[in-house]
Amino acid sequence: MQDPGVFRAPLRSRRDDVDHALAVDHALTLGICGVGGVLGQRPATLADALVAVDAAYGERVARRLERFAAAPDEAQVWTRRPAGPFHRGWLTGPWSYDVRPAAATLDLPHVRPCDWDPEPWEEHRVPASVAHTFRRGGRNFQRIRAATYQPPGRSG
Repeated sequence: MQDPGVFRAPLRSRRDDVDHALAVDHALTLGICGVGGVLGQRPATLADALVAVDAAYGERVARRLERFAAAPDEAQVWTRRPAGPFHRGWLTGPWSYDVRPAAATLDLPHVRPCDWDPEPWEEHRVPASVAHTFRRGGRNFQRIRAATYQPPGRSG
């Protein structure tokens, strides 16, 4: 079986007016992983969402959404509160568009179900490649690639 991969999921809007900590709390509480790109109306399909995101935000943002939606189920994702502990989860389902007001306010409307660990991870326990990826900064969902990455098991 092919390794589903490991991803950085900052859960951070590209908009500076969005509270990053609230966005992370929202995702952890609801059991979702998400990316930004609020649309004027709910897209019926991922293909519709990609067209609408391209029109509203450009091709690069649409490609980011496409990569997020294409990550396989059981892919491991990591996020972190600003200057806080890390959180690890696994994607457990397909893309959908969240129409709840909080999703728009926090700019996390493109979501996937995610099974988050119940307890946070302190940085010294996180694989080095994960910590390094977050230290570099950025707001994009991206694959973590490192020849030395050894993902810890689900029990943590």
